[in-house]
Amino acid sequence: MSEDDRPDSTPLKPRLKRLRFLAILVAVLLLGVVSFVFGMFIAVTSDLPSLTRFSQYKDAKSSVLLDARGRELGIVSQQNRVIVAPDQIPQIVKEAVIAIEDRRFRTNSGVDVRGIARAFIQDIVHKGTLQGASTIEQQFIKNALQAQSHRTIFQKLREVALAYQLSHKWSKEKILTAYLNTIYFGNGAYGVESAAQTYFGQDVNHLGCGTPGHQRCVEQLQPWEAALLAGVIASPSTYDPARSPVAARARRDVVLRDMLAQGYITQPVYDQSTAQALPAPKDVHAPRQQTIEGVDVGYFTSWVRQQVIERYGAPRAFDGGLKITTTLDLELQRSAEQAIGAYLANPTGPTASLVAIENSTGEVRAMVGGRNYDESPFNLATTGERQPGSSRSSSA
Repeated sequence: MSEDDRPDSTPLKPRLKRLRFLAILVAVLLLGVVSFVFGMFIAVTSDLPSLTRFSQYKDAKSSVLLDARGRELGIVSQQNRVIVAPDQIPQIVKEAVIAIEDRRFRTNSGVDVRGIARAFIQDIVHKGTLQGASTIEQQFIKNALQAQSHRTIFQKLREVALAYQLSHKWSKEKILTAYLNTIYFGNGAYGVESAAQTYFGQDVNHLGCGTPGHQRCVEQLQPWEAALLAGVIASPSTYDPARSPVAARARRDVVLRDMLAQGYITQPVYDQSTAQALPAPKDVHAPRQQTIEGVDVGYFTSWVRQQVIERYGAPRAFDGGLKITTTLDLELQRSAEQAIGAYLANPTGPTASLVAIENSTGEVRAMVGGRNYDESPFNLATTGERQPGSSRSSSA
């Protein structure tokens, strides 16, 4: 074979050089991006607030009001929020939230690298801040900081750094519990217990739940109910079962499919759950001040609540786990309501207020501020500023 007949291999050399150059360029650019992000991360971390500011969420417990004989009257709550302990939240509820919100929650370090990369790229491509927090730690930090929906990349990196630190300071169980106690579920319900009361408190299978002497409502939730609550988290207005039942049901079924795919429920449980109806719109409402043994204590507890906040401060009053024994006597309270009802029985007619005070100590034993606290929370007894028709002291 002559030299003229041999294939010419020289064009391959420039092509290989170009490929090598591109490979090196991509590697350098990638290294530069990683270094830039890491540098920003370190810079953000050095300017982080102390995690102690979040300790109130980790150790939070609802403060309880008791009557003079130790019977529970209610809790000192903020935004209708009822704090529950980790062992009061069923595993199925935790699994439903993990399945739809952060499937790698148990194994990640508070940061989903793929989620962060996706958010970073989307923010650059669309020149905005489209992507939100992805892990449960990030969502908790965002809620605790009361961050706005539209945040800069720097603010998001700050949240990422905090989430990373949080995952190394707290156990996963404490993080998940704090998250479930603070997240908003729509219809005025903050926290999973308040949400369970809001959406299922009127269900025949849950009547009485959440009231003194009964289980918390969240402890009674079935898989389909847990899935509905988990689905609401992403957008409480879009997936509101009272206003958008079709969207809410579709979202619930997505959660159930994820739970099935991740091994949290079996096929028979999935089939049973998807066949269940949603709560009726008329049965969905924010938790109200409960009556205790048929007695309306709302006027008294709301009055005491403000005094507790003023004395101990809001954080300790709401989340400090206080047990506050009041001077109210439920038996005298019942008698006071019956006395007014006997003279002013017409529900559309005039009403009255009554305060029974123990003469020797000045302690309030009974307080009626109106006909019904849920319907009219204005307290005639403490803020009515009206001339009393008669007054009488009670003796011990």
